[in-house]
Amino acid sequence: MRKLTRRLLGTWLACAVTLAAAAPEQTALTIVIPYPPGAMGDAVARLAAQAMTQEQGRPVVVENRPGANGVIGLQAISRARPDGNTIGLVTSSALTINPSIYKDMKVDTVKDLTPLTLAMSLPNVLVVNPAVPARTMAELLAHIRANPGKVSYASMGNGSSGHLNGEMLQSATNTQLIHVPYKGGGLVLQGLLGGQVDMAFENISNALPHIQAGKLRALAITTTTASPKLPDVPPLANTVPGFQDRVWFAYIGPKGLPAATTAQLHAQIQRAMKAEPVQRLISDRGATAESSTPEALSELIGREREKWAQLIKERDIHTD
Repeated sequence: MRKLTRRLLGTWLACAVTLAAAAPEQTALTIVIPYPPGAMGDAVARLAAQAMTQEQGRPVVVENRPGANGVIGLQAISRARPDGNTIGLVTSSALTINPSIYKDMKVDTVKDLTPLTLAMSLPNVLVVNPAVPARTMAELLAHIRANPGKVSYASMGNGSSGHLNGEMLQSATNTQLIHVPYKGGGLVLQGLLGGQVDMAFENISNALPHIQAGKLRALAITTTTASPKLPDVPPLANTVPGFQDRVWFAYIGPKGLPAATTAQLHAQIQRAMKAEPVQRLISDRGATAESSTPEALSELIGREREKWAQLIKERDIHTD
Protein backbone atom coordinates (compact mmCIF):
# COMPACT_ATOMS: atom_id res chain seq x y z
CA MET A 1 0.00 0.00 0.00
CA ARG A 2 2.81 2.41 0.91
CA LYS A 3 4.59 1.65 -2.39
CA LEU A 4 1.38 2.28 -4.31
CA THR A 5 0.81 5.56 -2.48
CA ARG A 6 4.36 6.65 -3.20
CA ARG A 7 3.97 5.77 -6.87
CA LEU A 8 0.71 7.73 -7.13
CA LEU A 9 2.24 10.70 -5.33
CA GLY A 10 5.26 10.58 -7.61
CA THR A 11 3.06 10.40 -10.69
CA TRP A 12 0.94 13.35 -9.47
CA LEU A 13 4.02 15.50 -8.77
CA ALA A 14 5.47 14.71 -12.17
CA CYS A 15 2.23 15.69 -13.87
CA ALA A 16 2.01 18.90 -11.84
CA VAL A 17 5.55 19.89 -12.81
CA THR A 18 4.85 19.08 -16.47
CA LEU A 19 1.63 21.11 -16.48
CA ALA A 20 3.30 24.05 -14.74
CA ALA A 21 6.12 24.02 -17.28
CA ALA A 22 3.66 23.80 -20.16
CA ALA A 23 1.41 26.65 -18.92
CA PRO A 24 2.34 29.82 -20.79
CA GLU A 25 3.27 32.81 -18.64
CA GLN A 26 1.54 36.04 -19.57
CA THR A 27 3.93 38.86 -20.33
CA ALA A 28 2.99 42.03 -18.50
CA LEU A 29 2.05 45.15 -20.41
CA THR A 30 4.22 48.05 -19.21
CA ILE A 31 3.00 51.64 -19.37
CA VAL A 32 6.00 53.99 -19.19
CA ILE A 33 5.40 57.38 -17.57
CA PRO A 34 8.17 59.94 -18.28
CA TYR A 35 7.56 61.75 -14.97
CA PRO A 36 7.75 60.96 -11.23
CA PRO A 37 4.90 59.23 -9.38
CA GLY A 38 1.95 61.35 -8.29
CA ALA A 39 1.57 63.51 -11.39
CA MET A 40 -1.66 63.64 -13.39
CA GLY A 41 -0.53 61.21 -16.08
CA ASP A 42 0.81 58.79 -13.50
CA ALA A 43 -2.46 58.75 -11.55
CA VAL A 44 -4.56 58.18 -14.68
CA ALA A 45 -2.24 55.48 -16.00
CA ARG A 46 -2.42 53.52 -12.75
CA LEU A 47 -6.22 53.50 -12.77
CA ALA A 48 -6.26 52.58 -16.46
CA ALA A 49 -3.79 49.77 -15.73
CA GLN A 50 -6.14 48.37 -13.10
CA ALA A 51 -9.04 48.47 -15.55
CA MET A 52 -7.01 46.73 -18.27
CA THR A 53 -5.81 44.06 -15.86
CA GLN A 54 -9.34 43.32 -14.67
CA GLU A 55 -10.67 43.09 -18.21
CA GLN A 56 -7.90 41.02 -19.79
CA GLY A 57 -6.45 39.09 -16.88
CA ARG A 58 -3.06 40.20 -18.16
CA PRO A 59 -0.88 42.10 -15.66
CA VAL A 60 -0.43 45.76 -16.53
CA VAL A 61 2.24 47.71 -14.66
CA VAL A 62 3.26 51.37 -14.60
CA GLU A 63 6.95 52.25 -14.79
CA ASN A 64 8.13 55.78 -14.03
CA ARG A 65 11.11 56.94 -16.09
CA PRO A 66 11.50 60.65 -15.24
CA GLY A 67 14.18 63.02 -16.50
CA ALA A 68 14.94 65.76 -19.04
CA ASN A 69 11.33 66.91 -19.40
CA GLY A 70 10.20 63.50 -20.60
CA VAL A 71 13.15 62.66 -22.86
CA ILE A 72 14.33 59.70 -20.73
CA GLY A 73 10.89 58.11 -20.84
CA LEU A 74 10.54 58.71 -24.58
CA GLN A 75 13.87 56.99 -25.18
CA ALA A 76 12.73 53.98 -23.15
CA ILE A 77 9.50 53.71 -25.16
CA SER A 78 11.19 54.13 -28.53
CA ARG A 79 13.81 51.47 -27.74
CA ALA A 80 11.30 48.85 -26.59
CA ARG A 81 10.58 45.84 -28.78
CA PRO A 82 7.54 46.44 -31.03
CA ASP A 83 5.68 43.46 -29.62
CA GLY A 84 2.84 45.28 -27.87
CA ASN A 85 4.27 44.78 -24.39
CA THR A 86 5.49 48.37 -23.85
CA ILE A 87 3.57 51.60 -24.37
CA GLY A 88 3.70 55.04 -22.77
CA LEU A 89 1.41 57.82 -21.62
CA VAL A 90 3.16 61.10 -22.35
CA THR A 91 2.41 64.83 -22.41
CA SER A 92 2.17 67.05 -25.44
CA SER A 93 5.30 68.98 -24.49
CA ALA A 94 7.42 65.83 -24.60
CA LEU A 95 6.18 65.04 -28.11
CA THR A 96 5.91 68.49 -29.66
CA ILE A 97 8.19 70.94 -27.81
CA ASN A 98 11.16 68.74 -26.92
CA PRO A 99 12.23 68.10 -30.54
CA SER A 100 13.04 71.81 -30.95
CA ILE A 101 14.57 72.21 -27.48
CA TYR A 102 16.77 69.14 -27.10
CA LYS A 103 19.19 68.81 -29.98
CA ASP A 104 20.37 65.33 -28.93
CA MET A 105 17.09 63.65 -27.97
CA LYS A 106 17.92 60.46 -29.88
CA VAL A 107 14.17 60.13 -30.45
CA ASP A 108 12.24 61.50 -33.41
CA THR A 109 8.71 61.84 -32.08
CA VAL A 110 7.28 61.40 -35.58
CA LYS A 111 9.48 58.61 -36.94
CA ASP A 112 10.49 56.62 -33.82
CA LEU A 113 7.10 56.18 -32.13
CA THR A 114 3.70 54.69 -32.98
CA PRO A 115 0.77 56.94 -32.02
CA LEU A 116 -2.10 55.06 -30.36
CA THR A 117 -4.70 57.52 -29.06
CA LEU A 118 -5.30 60.78 -27.26
CA ALA A 119 -6.21 60.26 -23.62
CA MET A 120 -7.15 63.62 -22.08
CA SER A 121 -6.42 67.33 -22.09
CA LEU A 122 -6.45 70.15 -19.59
CA PRO A 123 -5.80 73.89 -19.60
CA ASN A 124 -3.06 75.81 -17.94
CA VAL A 125 -4.12 78.57 -15.56
CA LEU A 126 -2.24 81.83 -15.20
CA VAL A 127 -1.92 82.23 -11.44
CA VAL A 128 -0.21 84.92 -9.40
CA ASN A 129 0.92 85.24 -5.82
CA PRO A 130 -1.70 87.33 -3.95
CA ALA A 131 0.94 90.01 -3.36
CA VAL A 132 0.94 90.82 -7.08
CA PRO A 133 -1.22 93.97 -7.54
CA ALA A 134 -3.46 92.56 -10.28
CA ARG A 135 -6.92 91.03 -10.21
CA THR A 136 -7.49 90.89 -13.95
CA MET A 137 -5.38 90.02 -16.97
CA ALA A 138 -5.45 93.66 -18.11
CA GLU A 139 -4.15 94.79 -14.73
CA LEU A 140 -1.40 92.18 -14.83
CA LEU A 141 -0.23 93.33 -18.27
CA ALA A 142 -0.19 96.93 -17.04
CA HIS A 143 1.89 95.84 -14.03
CA ILE A 144 4.33 93.95 -16.27
CA ARG A 145 4.72 96.94 -18.60
CA ALA A 146 5.31 99.25 -15.67
CA ASN A 147 8.06 96.90 -14.44
CA PRO A 148 9.84 95.62 -17.57
CA GLY A 149 12.16 92.69 -16.88
CA LYS A 150 11.24 92.60 -13.18
CA VAL A 151 8.15 90.39 -13.01
CA SER A 152 9.07 86.71 -12.76
CA TYR A 153 7.25 83.60 -13.89
CA ALA A 154 8.00 80.02 -12.88
CA SER A 155 7.81 76.82 -14.90
CA MET A 156 8.56 73.13 -14.51
CA GLY A 157 11.67 73.66 -16.61
CA ASN A 158 12.91 74.79 -20.01
CA GLY A 159 10.65 73.39 -22.70
CA SER A 160 7.67 72.77 -20.44
CA SER A 161 4.24 74.05 -21.43
CA GLY A 162 4.40 76.64 -18.63
CA HIS A 163 7.68 77.96 -20.03
CA LEU A 164 6.35 78.21 -23.59
CA ASN A 165 3.11 79.82 -22.44
CA GLY A 166 5.18 82.58 -20.84
CA GLU A 167 7.14 83.02 -24.05
CA MET A 168 3.88 83.17 -26.03
CA LEU A 169 2.58 85.89 -23.72
CA GLN A 170 5.73 87.99 -24.09
CA SER A 171 5.70 87.59 -27.87
CA ALA A 172 2.00 88.46 -28.20
CA THR A 173 2.11 91.48 -25.86
CA ASN A 174 5.65 92.76 -26.45
CA THR A 175 6.45 92.52 -22.74
CA GLN A 176 9.45 91.28 -20.75
CA LEU A 177 9.34 88.66 -18.00
CA ILE A 178 12.00 86.79 -16.03
CA HIS A 179 11.76 83.04 -16.52
CA VAL A 180 12.57 80.96 -13.42
CA PRO A 181 12.76 77.25 -14.29
CA TYR A 182 12.22 74.69 -11.53
CA LYS A 183 12.62 70.93 -11.56
CA GLY A 184 9.01 69.91 -11.20
CA GLY A 185 5.53 71.26 -10.59
CA GLY A 186 5.74 70.88 -6.82
CA LEU A 187 8.69 73.26 -6.67
CA VAL A 188 6.88 75.75 -8.91
CA LEU A 189 4.01 75.88 -6.45
CA GLN A 190 6.40 76.23 -3.51
CA GLY A 191 8.06 79.19 -5.21
CA LEU A 192 4.72 80.81 -5.96
CA LEU A 193 3.25 80.25 -2.51
CA GLY A 194 6.44 81.47 -0.87
CA GLY A 195 6.59 84.63 -3.00
CA GLN A 196 9.93 83.78 -4.63
CA VAL A 197 8.24 84.17 -8.03
CA ASP A 198 5.29 86.30 -9.10
CA MET A 199 3.30 84.18 -11.52
CA ALA A 200 3.12 80.92 -13.44
CA PHE A 201 1.18 79.08 -16.11
CA GLU A 202 0.35 75.99 -14.07
CA ASN A 203 -1.88 73.13 -15.14
CA ILE A 204 -5.30 73.25 -13.56
CA SER A 205 -5.01 69.96 -11.68
CA ASN A 206 -2.00 71.23 -9.70
CA ALA A 207 -3.19 74.79 -9.18
CA LEU A 208 -6.85 74.18 -8.35
CA PRO A 209 -6.53 73.33 -4.62
CA HIS A 210 -4.42 76.44 -4.00
CA ILE A 211 -6.80 78.66 -5.98
CA GLN A 212 -9.78 77.32 -4.03
CA ALA A 213 -7.92 77.89 -0.75
CA GLY A 214 -7.22 81.52 -1.69
CA LYS A 215 -3.46 81.00 -1.66
CA LEU A 216 -3.11 81.77 -5.37
CA ARG A 217 -5.12 84.11 -7.58
CA ALA A 218 -6.24 82.83 -10.99
CA LEU A 219 -6.42 85.51 -13.67
CA ALA A 220 -6.88 83.61 -16.93
CA ILE A 221 -7.10 80.19 -18.51
CA THR A 222 -5.26 79.14 -21.67
CA THR A 223 -8.17 77.43 -23.44
CA THR A 224 -10.75 79.44 -25.39
CA THR A 225 -13.59 78.43 -23.08
CA ALA A 226 -13.78 78.59 -19.30
CA SER A 227 -13.27 75.47 -17.21
CA PRO A 228 -16.24 74.05 -15.26
CA LYS A 229 -13.89 73.93 -12.28
CA LEU A 230 -13.13 77.66 -12.60
CA PRO A 231 -16.18 79.13 -14.35
CA ASP A 232 -15.35 82.71 -13.31
CA VAL A 233 -11.81 82.65 -14.72
CA PRO A 234 -11.91 84.01 -18.30
CA PRO A 235 -9.92 82.74 -21.28
CA LEU A 236 -6.66 84.60 -21.76
CA ALA A 237 -7.71 85.09 -25.38
CA ASN A 238 -10.32 87.58 -24.17
CA THR A 239 -7.45 89.96 -23.38
CA VAL A 240 -4.76 88.65 -25.74
CA PRO A 241 -6.53 87.67 -28.98
CA GLY A 242 -5.30 84.42 -30.49
CA PHE A 243 -3.72 83.10 -27.33
CA GLN A 244 -4.68 79.45 -27.07
CA ASP A 245 -3.07 76.34 -25.66
CA ARG A 246 -3.92 73.14 -23.84
CA VAL A 247 -1.86 70.36 -22.33
CA TRP A 248 -2.79 66.98 -23.74
CA PHE A 249 -1.76 63.43 -22.93
CA ALA A 250 -1.46 60.59 -25.43
CA TYR A 251 -0.67 56.89 -25.48
CA ILE A 252 2.17 55.89 -27.78
CA GLY A 253 4.21 52.80 -28.54
CA PRO A 254 7.59 52.08 -30.12
CA LYS A 255 8.17 52.34 -33.85
CA GLY A 256 7.21 49.33 -35.90
CA LEU A 257 4.12 48.13 -34.05
CA PRO A 258 2.18 45.89 -36.44
CA ALA A 259 -1.16 47.30 -37.58
CA ALA A 260 -3.08 44.53 -35.82
CA THR A 261 -1.24 45.15 -32.54
CA THR A 262 -1.81 48.90 -32.83
CA ALA A 263 -5.54 48.34 -33.38
CA GLN A 264 -5.74 45.92 -30.45
CA LEU A 265 -3.93 48.30 -28.07
CA HIS A 266 -6.06 51.22 -29.27
CA ALA A 267 -9.26 49.31 -28.45
CA GLN A 268 -7.97 48.14 -25.05
CA ILE A 269 -6.91 51.65 -24.05
CA GLN A 270 -10.23 53.11 -25.19
CA ARG A 271 -12.15 50.67 -22.98
CA ALA A 272 -9.87 51.25 -19.98
CA MET A 273 -10.13 55.03 -20.24
CA LYS A 274 -13.93 54.76 -20.13
CA ALA A 275 -13.81 52.99 -16.75
CA GLU A 276 -15.70 54.96 -14.11
CA PRO A 277 -12.72 55.50 -11.73
CA VAL A 278 -10.61 56.84 -14.62
CA GLN A 279 -13.34 59.19 -15.83
CA ARG A 280 -14.01 60.45 -12.31
CA LEU A 281 -10.33 61.23 -11.67
CA ILE A 282 -10.01 63.09 -14.96
CA SER A 283 -13.08 65.19 -14.21
CA ASP A 284 -12.10 65.86 -10.60
CA ARG A 285 -8.72 67.19 -11.74
CA GLY A 286 -10.31 69.66 -14.16
CA ALA A 287 -9.30 67.71 -17.26
CA THR A 288 -11.35 66.42 -20.20
CA ALA A 289 -11.28 62.84 -21.43
CA GLU A 290 -10.40 62.60 -25.13
CA SER A 291 -9.77 59.96 -27.73
CA SER A 292 -8.55 59.82 -31.32
CA THR A 293 -7.49 57.49 -34.06
CA PRO A 294 -3.76 56.79 -34.34
CA GLU A 295 -3.77 58.72 -37.61
CA ALA A 296 -5.37 61.82 -36.07
CA LEU A 297 -2.88 61.75 -33.20
CA SER A 298 0.01 61.54 -35.67
CA GLU A 299 -1.31 64.63 -37.47
CA LEU A 300 -1.71 66.49 -34.17
CA ILE A 301 1.89 65.76 -33.17
CA GLY A 302 3.23 66.99 -36.50
CA ARG A 303 1.08 70.12 -36.50
CA GLU A 304 2.02 71.18 -32.98
CA ARG A 305 5.69 70.41 -33.54
CA GLU A 306 5.67 73.03 -36.30
CA LYS A 307 3.80 75.53 -34.13
CA TRP A 308 6.25 75.31 -31.24
CA ALA A 309 9.31 75.19 -33.51
CA GLN A 310 8.39 78.60 -34.89
CA LEU A 311 8.02 80.15 -31.42
CA ILE A 312 11.22 78.54 -30.14
CA LYS A 313 13.16 79.90 -33.10
CA GLU A 314 11.59 83.35 -32.76
CA ARG A 315 12.34 83.53 -29.01
CA ASP A 316 15.76 81.85 -29.33
CA ILE A 317 14.93 79.34 -26.57
CA HIS A 318 17.59 76.89 -25.37
CA THR A 319 17.82 74.26 -22.65
CA ASP A 320 20.91 75.81 -21.05
